[in-house]
Amino acid sequence: MLDTTLPQPRTYQPPSWGFLLPLMVPLLALFALYFSTAKSIVSIWDSSDTFTHGYIILPISIWLIWRRRGNFFAYPPTPYWPAVAGLALLGAAWLVARQADVQVVSQYAFVMMFPMAALALFGVRLAKSFTFPLLFLLFAVPFGEVFVDPLINFTADFTVAAVRATGIPLLRNGTRFEIPTGSWSVVTACSGVRYLISSVTIGCLYAYLTYASTRKRIICILLAIIVPIIANGLRAYMIVMIGHLSGMELATGVDHIVYGWLFFGLVMFIMFWIGNRWREDEAVTPVPVDVGAAGAAANAARRQRMLPAVIGVLLVTAMWPALSAWFAQANYRSAPARLDPVAVSAPAVAPFNNWKPAFMTPDASWNAVTRATPDGVPVLANVLFYHNQKSGKLLISSSNMLAEEEDAYHAIGAGLQSVTMGGAPLVVRETRMSGPSGTFLVWQWYWIDGHRTASSIKGKLLQARSKLMLRGDGGGAILLAAPYLDNNSDKARAALREYVAANGMAIERSIEAANAR
Repeated sequence: MLDTTLPQPRTYQPPSWGFLLPLMVPLLALFALYFSTAKSIVSIWDSSDTFTHGYIILPISIWLIWRRRGNFFAYPPTPYWPAVAGLALLGAAWLVARQADVQVVSQYAFVMMFPMAALALFGVRLAKSFTFPLLFLLFAVPFGEVFVDPLINFTADFTVAAVRATGIPLLRNGTRFEIPTGSWSVVTACSGVRYLISSVTIGCLYAYLTYASTRKRIICILLAIIVPIIANGLRAYMIVMIGHLSGMELATGVDHIVYGWLFFGLVMFIMFWIGNRWREDEAVTPVPVDVGAAGAAANAARRQRMLPAVIGVLLVTAMWPALSAWFAQANYRSAPARLDPVAVSAPAVAPFNNWKPAFMTPDASWNAVTRATPDGVPVLANVLFYHNQKSGKLLISSSNMLAEEEDAYHAIGAGLQSVTMGGAPLVVRETRMSGPSGTFLVWQWYWIDGHRTASSIKGKLLQARSKLMLRGDGGGAILLAAPYLDNNSDKARAALREYVAANGMAIERSIEAANAR
């Protein structure tokens, strides 16, 4: 990300803008070739307040390059063919990510094509002089929500510890806690992920523009990561204290968001104001003088050398969207999805609560509640099947949750459990849920292309392999739930084990049959 001091350029006949502008054609072509990926990035900017900064990343990158436009004349563009191989690898990564419907990977692969294409067209010396402006484009990719849960947990831990240290009695349940004056909950909006993303983006830009030494730049970036995390914990604590001291009249609504941004802005201002004391002005690299000898001939020779590189970049970047379109057509299933219910031997009973998973609408599904054990513990089975997957209809997605934040149900713990099904081991994801009707356990796993897994990452890889081998993208999610009886999780877990042993294979066979149609 950091530029390296370059050797003093020698005097030579600089290229004309008429020669340089055609080199931009392959870079502009990337937007057209990967329009769907570019559109997916912009749609997230438009729909999420967390990533609205993405709109200014490209203009800033262009401005940073324009500031050093003399480099185009200081270092002659020279094709660098190994970078074309790098473009091919990025294209392959984009293709696999598209088949697996891992949007963030396809977006990063697409954005990384710009610095890689610049390296292929401009050569090492010229591209190296624009290292930061080119890599700054990566901040345009909407990434960071993976840190939401860890940040929520840190903020909750920090706030609870600070409130207790203040001497206020507190009762905690997961990320929710109660104090004598009211109840509080640390949710996504309180995680500080927006502060962190904004701070890192601004911090990297500030470090590049303010410092010249690598050490100072690294220190600045590290502080831009650490300071907002701690500041968000302090912000959450102060909001709780304002609410507590005001009898829950202040900082309990939208005003606590306003307080949070004001506090964040103040922290960032102080951090950068202090950092400005050690600023280092950038040394200007002199641009060689146009010697004027055979300028037109020199540019014509360069153009002839660059033409194969331009064609090579265009061909390599164009082949992957074409392959993606072919795979999409080859894997499409025209038959409507049908998932046959499994005949469970245990008797059906009334639902023990009104919980249902907050998953994207499947192509086919069934659910039933049965009493599976002599202890009388009911088991709720939700089976969801997806095929011809696309945005808004995915088997594995961060949007698929056991409960949304505004729901009455929420997770209070998670882990893995090992069970046996059909004589083979099965690892399931276990989540403890709490709601109006009490606590219950949820077991979850996926069936994809004849394989079962509780891992979202492995599931995505299985899905990509299935599509690359032209076996379609069909798959199912199995979610089983059992309530605590007598506040006993062992009884709920035993009921789920018995249900899996008796009916798990039949459920997977029904998904396999739906996938084969």
